[in-house]
Amino acid sequence: MAKLTIRESNDCKHDFMSVGAIVRRLDPGVIPLHEATHYEMHCSGGEYNPAAALARTFGLRTAVLSASVEYPAGWWIATQARKMGVETYFKWFPYDGVGNPRIAAIYSDRGYGVRPPEVWYDRANEAGALLKPGDFDFEDLFGVRGVRWFHSGGIFAALSATTGPLIIQGMQAARKNGVVASYDLNFREKLWKGSGGAERGVEVNRSIAQNVDVLFGNEEDLQLGLGIQGPDVSSHKSKLDTENFRVMIERVIAAYPNIKLAATTLREVHSAARHSWKAVMWYDGEFYESPACELDIYDRVGGGDGFASGLMYGLLTGEEPLASLKLGWAHGALLTTYPGDVSMARLDQVKRLAEGGSARIQR
Repeated sequence: MAKLTIRESNDCKHDFMSVGAIVRRLDPGVIPLHEATHYEMHCSGGEYNPAAALARTFGLRTAVLSASVEYPAGWWIATQARKMGVETYFKWFPYDGVGNPRIAAIYSDRGYGVRPPEVWYDRANEAGALLKPGDFDFEDLFGVRGVRWFHSGGIFAALSATTGPLIIQGMQAARKNGVVASYDLNFREKLWKGSGGAERGVEVNRSIAQNVDVLFGNEEDLQLGLGIQGPDVSSHKSKLDTENFRVMIERVIAAYPNIKLAATTLREVHSAARHSWKAVMWYDGEFYESPACELDIYDRVGGGDGFASGLMYGLLTGEEPLASLKLGWAHGALLTTYPGDVSMARLDQVKRLAEGGSARIQR
């Protein structure tokens, strides 16, 4: 077993850096997508969201490696990242409205009651999928400028034949330069169907997992994303029961001894707007559990990214493992109370909930 070794802050330009695609999420609220005529537009990305939260809520120096396009949607993406305090390293593509790449759109409503939220992808010919090894100088970023934590995820890996190898290139450079490398499995079957199928997803994720220090993923992610055999994820009596996750993690660590920390959220869905919420973590041979709470959901998208960013903040700032887990649990819970995918929480609010605060009015 081994603990994470995190570089000193004063030796690095960035506390956190991620690589992934950034998209526009079109959100009609509780109106079903097939009836919607008006949308809120959110800047989003499974790899971008933690960078935005760590900058905006937690005050860390973050950056994202991504692609953008020289037209209004691409300029809007760049502006939103600047507003969040995230430094961008973009590969820019030209636009002609016919054959050149574009910024992808994700259509995602919020559901209501027994009607679950729906997500539809519109990602054909997106710029992010064209990113490939060699597009970013990782030796300069990690070795010269300095980064403490590098992150990516399975959504980006699923976009094309080149995005997975780019993640691996970044992870290998991170390990060479003493940068913590983390990966969120975020298994999305719809996306893998378009880039080689679920079998290829397992192959790519296994290659990436060999190079990471920290792994985020629930039981289903571990089974479908890594092909790890485990109990039927739909069979146990409570979704907040940690026993199956513990069994799965022991198998993951046996297969990937390089992994030092694995964590996930546990969610029991009672209705579209009512969930039970908990988090669990394995670190340095020990299991840690957060409290459980009941969530009244405004917008569930991004809760997992909120958990990951809060946990990473705790570890980057020297918090003990259980305190770090509680920060992630609290931040993920708060994030579900806001519209959009990125955090609107203040640090004092996250800490208050992590320490046992309630929803009583703050006067």
